[in-house]
Amino acid sequence: MTATMALALPMTDLEALRRRVKALTEDRPGVYRMVDPAGRVLYVGKAKRLKTRVLSYFRAHYPEDKAARILYAASDITWEYVPSDFAAHVTELRQIQKYRPVYNVQMNRRRRVAFVGLTGGPAPKLTLTADTVRDDLRRYGPIPSPSRARDAIRTLNDLLGLRDCRDRMPIVYAGQGDLFSEAQQAACHRYEFGTCLGPCAGLVEEFAYRQRAATAAAFLEGRTIQPLDRVVAEMTACAENGEYEAAVRWRERFEHLEWFLGTMARARSAIELLTFVYRDPGTFGDDRAYLIRRGVIRATFPWPETPIEEEAFRAVVTEELAGPEPGPGPIPSATLDETILLLSWFRRHPEHLRRTEPIDDWALA
Repeated sequence: MTATMALALPMTDLEALRRRVKALTEDRPGVYRMVDPAGRVLYVGKAKRLKTRVLSYFRAHYPEDKAARILYAASDITWEYVPSDFAAHVTELRQIQKYRPVYNVQMNRRRRVAFVGLTGGPAPKLTLTADTVRDDLRRYGPIPSPSRARDAIRTLNDLLGLRDCRDRMPIVYAGQGDLFSEAQQAACHRYEFGTCLGPCAGLVEEFAYRQRAATAAAFLEGRTIQPLDRVVAEMTACAENGEYEAAVRWRERFEHLEWFLGTMARARSAIELLTFVYRDPGTFGDDRAYLIRRGVIRATFPWPETPIEEEAFRAVVTEELAGPEPGPGPIPSATLDETILLLSWFRRHPEHLRRTEPIDDWALA
């Protein structure tokens, strides 16, 4: 007997929904939401031409196409128009953050972005990550070359003696000996090689280990080059003593850290340069003014056309500049996705940088 699989029935009359979408939507920038019978948002999408994009769902094949699976699960489609393609990107992101739709994966990003992460917990460690959600992770970057970053992270971990084991590895610091009855052995050979301090076996005090983790953070933030200094000293000593093979190995470590230092500096600069007033051209002339500071949209207004509107916007800019200037550090988790969006937008649309003006030009005299 041959078993057959019955396809799921759509939650609504798709033909009636298609006719309504065709009759009421326009081909202009917008954001749409697929909603279930209980009113929960299942999916948020953006479109430069909303009518064309939403109608494409009705041509998708179920169950092979993701678009068709989303449509079958929805009972209604709602939408709103926005002034431009850029506004559609920003609005989509913020609505995904607000509704957390089940069909939006990784903030609806097609390309995963890599970061250097410094974990929290009892024994912090450096790692390469694409995680944008985990709260106890300090992220630096983004990183353009994950393969080179892995080598650099390994080198920095080895120099500072930071662990690279799984998060679930039990941590026991020196001075906590009452927690075990006999001497412990490190869980891997890195302690024996001198590249890990052994926080898994009570072989280092917590203060000493955390100092090393703080040095790693300072290196990533450009506040110290201690690890690089050590590599240079070791490389020079080996060369002077005729230990040329060892000198070559130290040279490789130097190249890893030099690349790391430069990459982190460029990443910080890229975010710092995202500080300006951006005039976003609206599709129908409804231009918007975006006050952007260090890769975060601080305020949005219709582009000021009258003296009163200009004065009001200048007051907003002046108030923003009166706030404290953020120092070097990890990308804040709360604004991480927005920063990535802005980096991506201006990288893909460099011509829009001609529509930016320095923030200081808009401050009140």
